[in-house]
Amino acid sequence: MVLYNYVTQEQLAGFDKYKYSAVDTNPLSVYVMHPFWNCVVKFLPTWLAPNLITFTGFMLLVLNFVMLSYFDFDFTASSAGHVHVPSWVWVAAGIFNFLAYTLDGVDGKQARRTNSSTPLGELFDHGLDSWTCVFFVATVYSIFGRGESGVGVVTLYYILWVVLFSFILSHWEKYNTGILFLPWGYDMSLVTISLVYLVTAVVGVETWYQPMLFHFLYRDLFTFMIIACSFTVTLPMSLYNILKAYRNNTLKHSSLYEALLPFLSPVLLFFLSTIWVLFSPSDILNLQPRIFYLMVGTAFANLTCKLIVCQMSNTRCQPLNWLLLPMVTVVVVAVTGVFPNETLLLFLWTTAVILAHIHYGVSVVQQLSGHFNIFAFSLKKPSSD
Repeated sequence: MVLYNYVTQEQLAGFDKYKYSAVDTNPLSVYVMHPFWNCVVKFLPTWLAPNLITFTGFMLLVLNFVMLSYFDFDFTASSAGHVHVPSWVWVAAGIFNFLAYTLDGVDGKQARRTNSSTPLGELFDHGLDSWTCVFFVATVYSIFGRGESGVGVVTLYYILWVVLFSFILSHWEKYNTGILFLPWGYDMSLVTISLVYLVTAVVGVETWYQPMLFHFLYRDLFTFMIIACSFTVTLPMSLYNILKAYRNNTLKHSSLYEALLPFLSPVLLFFLSTIWVLFSPSDILNLQPRIFYLMVGTAFANLTCKLIVCQMSNTRCQPLNWLLLPMVTVVVVAVTGVFPNETLLLFLWTTAVILAHIHYGVSVVQQLSGHFNIFAFSLKKPSSD
């Protein structure tokens, strides 16, 4: 039984007409990873459902997040004078991260190999990818932490937003052009971070204390690479692809308002969460950075998933996500001190956001599974009875 019909009849009709269109020009992906994934997929049993591969990869990144949460909940373990994360954890994190990346690369190939490609598979894949952004960033943060040689929690908060907006840019492009231009930064960052986890296990976090050049620390390279990649590669390429579509008269939305509509809810989410950070009576981001990042990342994933549904079904993006309405109340209550225990308020709101997002995801998967008469995690066909 479907929990709730989040996908409209108009969107279901759009999914029936949907054809996957993507462009991947990243040399690492094209010349290294795709040949590797083509070899890996041959070892997978043909009864294994692609969505199960996707979900397994996602859960490996969640496991990394949970594992580092246990050993470094407040991001201080890598600081001098603190008990460091055991080396075996970094080894596990590196392996899980690369396995997750590999599974994310082979799920589509498995779908084509077993002739089981459906719009649900793409939505499931990209929807989970939108949620992994926060797990990926928060787990990487534990390498440097927030000590003297680390990154401040406020700085990491803005870095997280750079990553989130870089992710949504690709789907904004597709919303306007009908083509998904896969970002270069994704492949490079996942391979690099997997290696950094393994290197950290061998050399220890103390290695990152030392300047790599003059007074330039490794944490500065970490920050610079993320921001530079976003503003010198991802954003310019997105704008170029939009401009190219405009010149070729292939833009799906001629109105500037309609074209920029998908950014309204994410910008409002950024505004609300930043107001909370800046005016928090108890400095909530300093007290509970991991939970705050999780709340922001999950809420953002919910906004992104709804955009992905719209761009895949060729329907209009809704200006405002309903999840932001109660968040206005939560932020007002928090910054005015009406609710005295701000940490408890954050935990309660984060729990509500996670449950709301899971409910949305399960409902959409059930609805599309019923519409296409398939099982989400099995290649068997449902009974016609």
